[in-house]
Amino acid sequence: MPKYSFIARIPDHPGALHPAVDVISRNGGNINRIQFDRQIDPCTVFFEVTATDQAKEEIARGLRELGYLQTTLKPQNFLKVSVHIPHAPGALNDFLRYTTAHRANIARIDFDDRGSTPSILSVSLMIEDQEEVNRLLDELKSRYRMEVIEYDTSGKHLDDTVFYLHFAQSLRDIVGEPGDGFLLSLLGDINHVAQELMNRGKDPKTVFESVERTGRTLRDTCGTGFYADIQTIPLADDLMLACIQPPCGGSVFLLDTPGECIMVDTGYGIYHPDMCRVIRREIPGALERLSKIVITHADADHCGAAGLFPVPSLMHRGTQEIIRVANRAYGSRNQESILEEVYTSLINIFSRFSPPHDAILFSSPSGERRGPFPVIGEVRAGRHALEVLEGFGGHLHGQIYLYSRELGVFFSGDTAINFDSLTPERAEYNTLAVNLVTSVNVDSARAREERREILGIVRGTAGSFPGGRSGCLLCGGHGPVSLLCEGRLVPVLPIRRVSAGE
Repeated sequence: MPKYSFIARIPDHPGALHPAVDVISRNGGNINRIQFDRQIDPCTVFFEVTATDQAKEEIARGLRELGYLQTTLKPQNFLKVSVHIPHAPGALNDFLRYTTAHRANIARIDFDDRGSTPSILSVSLMIEDQEEVNRLLDELKSRYRMEVIEYDTSGKHLDDTVFYLHFAQSLRDIVGEPGDGFLLSLLGDINHVAQELMNRGKDPKTVFESVERTGRTLRDTCGTGFYADIQTIPLADDLMLACIQPPCGGSVFLLDTPGECIMVDTGYGIYHPDMCRVIRREIPGALERLSKIVITHADADHCGAAGLFPVPSLMHRGTQEIIRVANRAYGSRNQESILEEVYTSLINIFSRFSPPHDAILFSSPSGERRGPFPVIGEVRAGRHALEVLEGFGGHLHGQIYLYSRELGVFFSGDTAINFDSLTPERAEYNTLAVNLVTSVNVDSARAREERREILGIVRGTAGSFPGGRSGCLLCGGHGPVSLLCEGRLVPVLPIRRVSAGE
């Protein structure tokens, strides 16, 4: 039977949860998941229920009749008033009759006749209907001397007692104005992550903060907030390597020849307009020469703009499948992890993921190997060839590498990265994903093994480039192009910082 999600908003009093559970049970629903934590929100309960289509409708009707079913996340109006009330028995009771009549929820109330303002009642109210706010204000003003301290219709001043409404409003600020159904589903997914991490001893506030900061950081580093760090390195007389690091996420590489240009990874979809402006200005003609994109793996910061370029994308079959099922853990022993599945959905939404529209899949292993890695294809940049190597699936199933002994270059995806070179802002952004999935590698032991093997190949490759450089260039999935020097990765200089508007 299918599984359905319900969000219930229940009264904050003893026994209030029982009627909701009874509705589900009476209609033949099987509760697969329930989550409620009054420390987060004292009134919101999340259910996942296995039920027939008919039972699902009956459950929804029963919850609606109870007044529990939450189908909207309309921002509530916040009103804070300061009211002079008489010192007389029943004065507060008279005031509350008005707020109750206009269906106002009291978020905070403060009065002390021995305090500094002994005749003033301070009240914070939440009211769903804006017209009801106006009617309440008119009625109160006709009876009391009062002052409106705050009146907010945006939902930004919601009290923590309606945490999920508050959080939904924050999500609206990030992703625009999606429908309530979309937001309710997204809240259910985020709550599921919080529940899983709470069971692992994590603070749920870290989950919600990490989700919000991820979305806000991506939003705020577009347009006027965008910048990129660029390296251009000649690999041969007719081949230039460019590395472009956007503010967040993976590095984008260009292999540019007089006749064609190949892109290795695309960055986030949300950065596409800014990246294009930077490339057109810094590497004139490269986008016009672009013939293909090579995708190292399926994370949004490496392939999320692929569908925005009018060229085919070359990828592993596993990468295609991860994109199709929208679960970065697909193909790994952790593919049932709710953390990975929800994170994939979240980052795809926040980063405006645009999947490849024309995929070309690499072939099966031919039997040839480079070190322990099977060779599954070849990518040509002009007259130069790079081998396509199949990874072990430590970081992600389907991750591939590009390698050329002749050119002295290895594209290592997210397996081998010069972490020490990341700016504090980029390093901090990367920790947000760790907060939500506990590890960015779907199999950390395999990832460590792959990294050792890659560095072994790099160490044994003696490349030589125009300008007198020697060694093998490591093009990691994040950070600058680097050389391995005495066991340490050292960035190849110079690195220039530019903005989209320069």
